Amino acid sequence: MPAPLENRPESRPAPDLLHHPAQLLAFGFGSGLAPRAPGTAGTLAAIPLYLLFADLSLLHYTMLVVLAAVLGVWICGVASRQLQVHDHPGIVWDEFVGFWITLWAVPLDWRWVIAGFLLFRLYDIVKPWPVSLLDRKVGGGLGIMIDDILAGMMACLTLHIALWFL
Repeated sequence: MPAPLENRPESRPAPDLLHHPAQLLAFGFGSGLAPRAPGTAGTLAAIPLYLLFADLSLLHYTMLVVLAAVLGVWICGVASRQLQVHDHPGIVWDEFVGFWITLWAVPLDWRWVIAGFLLFRLYDIVKPWPVSLLDRKVGGGLGIMIDDILAGMMACLTLHIALWFL
């Protein structure tokens, strides 16, 4: 069965990151323009930003991630409407936020960053229930963000279980 028209690469409008700030953020400062695996590229691009604010207090880190998630609903919704495509594959702000949620209250250590990256990508790609349900049922900017937020929460829980056992 062929992909829906809006999901075919040749039918997607090209983003204009330099003239639309929402698209610049939604496309992860250009990381979402990767020709293959834009979600993975977006998650990789989220790592340096994570390292910039990983030393914040838990309260400030939490506030920053919540703000990024709330703004992400607006950012992704605006970019999606501008491009006239729901959840363009290059929109990766949701991956940024999902990855930052994954590493909530996790020790700042390269091993945990790598484990968080791998777990988040696994949950984001596999989309276990209820991630898959939300991905299908919720539209707009919230629909773009919610599955990655939940995948990040699941990955975070997995990391905290591992931390508890270690």
